Amino acid sequence: MKSLRVRLLLALFAMFVAAALVMGTVTYRNVYSQTQVLFDYQLRQMALSLRDQGEIAPDDARAFADGQLDFVVQIWTVDGRSIYATRPHENLPARALLGFAEESVNGQTWRTFSVATPLRVIQVAQPLQIRQRLAADAALRSVTPLLLMAPVMALVVWWAAALTLRPLRALAADVRRRDEQSFEPLPTDALPQEVAPLVTALNGLLQRLALSFDTQRAFVSDAAHELRSPLTALKLQLQLLRRAPDDAARAAAIDALAAGIERAARMVEQLLALARSEPGVPATPEPLDLSEVVRRAVAETVPFAVSLGTEIELFADEPVRLAGDADALAVLARNLVDNAVRHTPRGSRVEVRVAHDGAPVLQVDDAGPGIPADERERVFDRFYRRADGGEGGSGLGLAIVRSIAQRHGGTVLLTQSPLGGLRVQVRFAS
Repeated sequence: MKSLRVRLLLALFAMFVAAALVMGTVTYRNVYSQTQVLFDYQLRQMALSLRDQGEIAPDDARAFADGQLDFVVQIWTVDGRSIYATRPHENLPARALLGFAEESVNGQTWRTFSVATPLRVIQVAQPLQIRQRLAADAALRSVTPLLLMAPVMALVVWWAAALTLRPLRALAADVRRRDEQSFEPLPTDALPQEVAPLVTALNGLLQRLALSFDTQRAFVSDAAHELRSPLTALKLQLQLLRRAPDDAARAAAIDALAAGIERAARMVEQLLALARSEPGVPATPEPLDLSEVVRRAVAETVPFAVSLGTEIELFADEPVRLAGDADALAVLARNLVDNAVRHTPRGSRVEVRVAHDGAPVLQVDDAGPGIPADERERVFDRFYRRADGGEGGSGLGLAIVRSIAQRHGGTVLLTQSPLGGLRVQVRFAS
């Protein structure tokens, strides 16, 4: 059963039925018991009044002789001789037990009260079956209003449940009216205290989704804009290749086309790396050695550095333990080293260090032109390229680095390097 309303109604109705049964049973038993006590009181008072009269008046005798009267009066002398009975009855008790008693005569039980005087014994009797029927009728009449109220209370419970769940229905209707582009916060006015945390959590989720969608839209728009230029350049280079007049021009056009394809491939690779490093991409952290991850990343960059005559010095001898995504951290390290190699002068060196300084730290120094302090925050923007950036790039390297670092609870700091260029320091969460 998945309906909250049905479950609430069934629970309330079950509690109401249980309460009604308990109250009805208690009321029935109390009224039944009190009615029996009242009948006993009548028997006693009648017997005592006849004792005090001394004799039965003619009017009383006629009243007692009424066949519709439930009570039967008998009087005996002290020696047991019957001298009076209200009416003949074949099943009347033949003896008197002083006080209250129950006597069975030919299968019929009587409730009696007897009292004695110096000259006679007076007994007032009533059939027990009649007493029980009258008591049950009185008790049932006392419970009848509660039974009649049951349907009314059920309707009241139904209405109260509907009124209580109205904010949830309004909230569901608001959500149903929205489309995939609607991320406005859900209204929180007049919400029950139990529902408010859910709506607050939903609003937080909507806010995160809106930010994610805006980021993705901006990413797609920027990527489309950035890819347009290299693709256009490839088309132009292909046209130049087709129109090449001789082998030398054709070879030059082929080299230019190959360089353009390499730049486009790097751009696509960086875009894919950035997409994989976006917040929200599922990843399972696992224990790893940051030094080993960086060593593999540097090994992949060495051939490119050798082609430029640049030396890479790696200081990662000690294991540095970290919980994270090994592939993503390899992309981070590779981007940092690749950027340093591209921007450092030919024939210089790049230093890469992995250490544990209160927390895992990756540091890359180069001898390039560096980045002015007023631009160090802007270089983390996607597709941002400095006007004098030297070696052409996609403008995505540092954006990828920061995104991966943030996924691992880290920060990226840009400062002046002792080598004269830029120092990039990534400090991960300890």
